[in-house]
Amino acid sequence: MTGPGNGPGNGPGYGPASGRGSRPRWRTGLLLALPAVVIFALLFVAPLFTLVANSFRTQTGAFTFGNYARFLGDPFYRDVLWNTLKVAAMTTAGCLVIGYPFALYMRGRSPRVRNWLALLLLSPLLISMVIRAYGWLVVLGPNGPVAAVLTWLGLTPPQLLYNDTAVLIGMVHVMLAYMVLPLMGSLDRIDPTLVPAAKGLGAPGWTCFWRITLPLSAPGMLAGAMIVFSLTASSFVTPAILGGPKVKLMPYFVYTQATTTLDWPYAAAIGFVLVVVTTGLLLGYSRLLRRGHGEAVFG
Repeated sequence: MTGPGNGPGNGPGYGPASGRGSRPRWRTGLLLALPAVVIFALLFVAPLFTLVANSFRTQTGAFTFGNYARFLGDPFYRDVLWNTLKVAAMTTAGCLVIGYPFALYMRGRSPRVRNWLALLLLSPLLISMVIRAYGWLVVLGPNGPVAAVLTWLGLTPPQLLYNDTAVLIGMVHVMLAYMVLPLMGSLDRIDPTLVPAAKGLGAPGWTCFWRITLPLSAPGMLAGAMIVFSLTASSFVTPAILGGPKVKLMPYFVYTQATTTLDWPYAAAIGFVLVVVTTGLLLGYSRLLRRGHGEAVFG
């Protein structure tokens, strides 16, 4: 017979923290997270430490600060760093300007329409980056459809390839999904009764958007900006194909230093400078993200 305290769920070993078979929750969580931690350490932390160690060496293996002094003391490389950050910021702004209305439109659609729009949004990510960049190479080329339409209108086609404009177009096309998806998450979490209630109290539509929708969607905007900015600053394939050697960005010079001049320590220093600067800017974004869910930004 089983008494009140001897049931199947009350006997020894069945409690959450008693008996031989019990295990503390922190240990269970650690075991579950261990594979991800090991993969993260092997694929990110270890290469990063290797990168840092190589950046403080000469090509003969001696310790030196010369690689960083060479980079920071050369105005050419400082201009390259500034241009990289500028292209990343402009790409982020372009994705936000295009992606926010798209996310608002998706928010009010039926599930079936949203699925088709999501497929359209994610379709560029299903194609190889090289094929996608060469597609833009054809579209923006002197014999492409853009030049043909401008010529038909009686206009002189501008130079659309091998400049910052081509890189921005290609990067916005690639990164748009990374902006829209966090925006959709923030917009879906907004209480749908807030805007109708504000309109019922006499607030016009623009005021409802500026005082309710935009501040409450700020976490998604900032999260999307962090993702797009960091991925754009470290992109190589699209800028290399659409911008060529005329568009001077940091990843391109890391590649040339490592493969053309075979100066691996200096390439490591350039890459680590980019990592430090990008991380610092992203930490600034994260501080904005934690400051009152947008009230500090739009309040």
